[in-house]
Amino acid sequence: MTPLQEQTYLLLKTVPPGRVTTYKALADALGTRAYRTIGQFMKRNPYAPGVPCHRVVAASGTIGGFMGKTDGKEIAKKIRLLRSEGVRIRRHRVVDFTSVVFTFQ
Repeated sequence: MTPLQEQTYLLLKTVPPGRVTTYKALADALGTRAYRTIGQFMKRNPYAPGVPCHRVVAASGTIGGFMGKTDGKEIAKKIRLLRSEGVRIRRHRVVDFTSVVFTFQ
């Protein structure tokens, strides 16, 4: 595991239940512009659910991917996990995105 992966997973653990963050916010907080790399780290997360990759969504507020997929049962599981934490989802989008997004500031 690379140092950037370790830092990413540690940082992601600070996102509380009921909140979401973005691939971009994670990358920015880590001082990198490697947004897609952050996405790959989420796809390969060996620590789930302790490191809650389901809380990472696209900067537009759309659900994004989960477990390497962008539809099907994996996305249904991500939505279920987010809803169980109180995040409202409608049409694969986080409702009131700006009020639940966590930006590490």
